[in-house]
Order: sequence, then C-alpha cells, then structure tokens
Amino acid sequence: MAHPCTTLPDQQVRKEVTADVATHRKPKQHPLAAGTARTAVTLALAGAASAAALDGTALAAPHPTPSQLRAQVDQHYREAEVAAERYNGAKEKADRAEAALDGLRDQAARKTERLNAARSALGSYAAAQYRDGGVPAGMQLLLSSSPEQYLERAALTDRAGTRRALAVTRVRHELRDVRQVRTTADSRLAELKREQDALARQKRTVEAKLAKAQELLDQLPDESRAAVARGESASSAGTGARSAPAVTTAAVRTPGPATPGGAQAPTARAARAVAFAYSALGKPYIWGATGPAGFDCSGLTQAAWKAAGVSLPRTTYTQINAGQRIPRSRLAPGDLVFFYSGVSHVGLYVGGGRMIHAPHPGAPVRIAPIDQMPFAGASRPA
Repeated sequence: MAHPCTTLPDQQVRKEVTADVATHRKPKQHPLAAGTARTAVTLALAGAASAAALDGTALAAPHPTPSQLRAQVDQHYREAEVAAERYNGAKEKADRAEAALDGLRDQAARKTERLNAARSALGSYAAAQYRDGGVPAGMQLLLSSSPEQYLERAALTDRAGTRRALAVTRVRHELRDVRQVRTTADSRLAELKREQDALARQKRTVEAKLAKAQELLDQLPDESRAAVARGESASSAGTGARSAPAVTTAAVRTPGPATPGGAQAPTARAARAVAFAYSALGKPYIWGATGPAGFDCSGLTQAAWKAAGVSLPRTTYTQINAGQRIPRSRLAPGDLVFFYSGVSHVGLYVGGGRMIHAPHPGAPVRIAPIDQMPFAGASRPA
C-alpha cells in the first residue's frame, strides 16, 4: 500500500507537468527590456527623420547669383545665335530651291504651249490627209480635168507629207522636254520641302532658346537686366581676346576715305559699308532679318556690304570665307570680325578696336569693343 504523501491524483500530476512545460517555453524577461526596446525604436525613428531633413537640405540647390544667371542668359543667346545662323543657311537654300522651282514651272508652261501648238499643227495635217485619202491616186488622175494640175497637187502632197513627218518629230521632242522639265520640277519640289522642314526645326530651336533666355532675364535684378540690354556679357571682362596682339590699323599708314567715326577706310567700298553700319545704329535686333527695319548679326554685315556693291553670303560661317582672311593686328574699317569657336557671331570693324554689330534680342545695333567676345578671325570682302 502506497504512502499517502507520495501518491498524487492523476489530475494534480497533469497540472504540475503542464505548468512546468509552460515555464520552460516562455523565457523570462528583464524588467527593463521592454522599455529599452521602445527607447531604441524612438531613437532610430528620430535619427531617420533628422537624416532625411539633413539630406533634403543637402540636395536643395542654392539659388543662382545674378552673375550666374547672366552667364546662363549669355549661353542661351549664343546657342540661339548658332541656331539662327543655321536657320539663315536653311532659308537661303530654301529660297534658292523655290526660285529654281518657279523657273522650272515657267519653263514647263512655255514648253507645254509649244507642245499644244505642235499637236494642233499635226491635227490639221491629219485632217487634210483624211479628206484627201478617200480617193485612190489613179482615180484622182482619171477624174482630174487637168493631168498637169493633178501632178502639181501630187508634188504638194509629197511636200505636205514631209511637213507632217517633221510635225510628228516636233511633237515627240516637245513632249519629251515637257516630261523632263516636270520630273526636274518634282525633284526641286521635294528638295524645297526638305529645306522648309529644316527651316521649321531651326526656327523652333531658336524660339526655345530665346524663351529660356527671357525666362532667366525675368529673374535678374534691374541693374543686371539693363547690363544685358546694353550688350554686356557676364564674361566680357575675362575673355582671351584681351591677350591678343594690339590692333595696328593698316589704314592709318595708307590714308583712304574717311568714315563717319573719323577712321580712314582702305577703300571707298569699305567706307560705304561702314557708313551704312553707322546709319543702322539703334535699329532692333531681329533674328533672320537683313533690314531695313532690323537686323541679326550676319544680316547687318551682309546689308552693309551690299550697300557698297559687294554681295556677301548670308551666314557667319560662309561670310568668314568670302574675302581675304586678315590677322587681328591688321584690321581696317570695313573688315568683318568673327567671334566664338563656332564662328557664330560677326560684326563690322570701324576702327579703334571697335565694331558695329547686332548683339542679340533686346540689344539694338550698337558700337562695342571687339574685346567684348572671344575673337575667332576676320576677313576683308573684295
């Protein structure tokens, strides 16, 4: 018989075993553990917020200074001028293609008139042959009251046959010429369409660059905006042109016609070109314009030399090769002076280290030092 103190009921044993197992499954927690975890989470979130705030501050771009804005305006104006010169080149090609197309259309009209006249003459011959060809030649001789008259008519008929053959040949030639001219005109029309598409693209580029420049100008203070309107660039004081050789105007040693500014031009034509440039002072810059109401840079130089009886090409990059290349140290009034590595700007030299040029939109035609921009070269029109 078992001892009562060592024998437990089955239910009591199961409760104790269950409690013991549960105790082993659930680890004990330190009294400070829960608080520490909450504190760590709080600190981590606070640190993340601080880091985000710091990152946001670091990523925020500083507002550009007026000098930086002016430099950006200058850049957009230069890019617009490059695009404008490409526009001028595309317009020149489009104008040539259109003029050629108009000439071909006139030629086609004249040839069509000649073709219609040849066809009409051939039709008359055909009608006469139809009228006379219904009676056999032997019967015509029998029915003729005069054999001599018949033979005379037969000779005329032979000659008429020769004329008909010539008329047929003429119609064929005229028809071939009309077709050839029309084919050439179709080719010119396709060329014109390509040039017009290029023109539209360059126009959109120019307008976009000028719009961006205007947007930046609106952010400038009044003083800086006025400086841009005067044609002063943000970097004009630091261009490499100042280290170039000094200008020793050749015209000083070889007296020639006087210009409105008092300098002496090497030739009468150069003096007339300079006089025209002086007369254009104050007129607005209009991109793509060659006067008389306004000019862009190459439009002004082209118009000035046109007034002197010399035809220049339309763009800066073609004008620089239009005459004799001149070193900077030998500049004379009337010479064309070019700027920037892409030869995207041109002015007319007037002596004393100065030029007359059309700077950019908002800055009218004016006198400016040639040191104001990076010098790229010069040429002297013939």
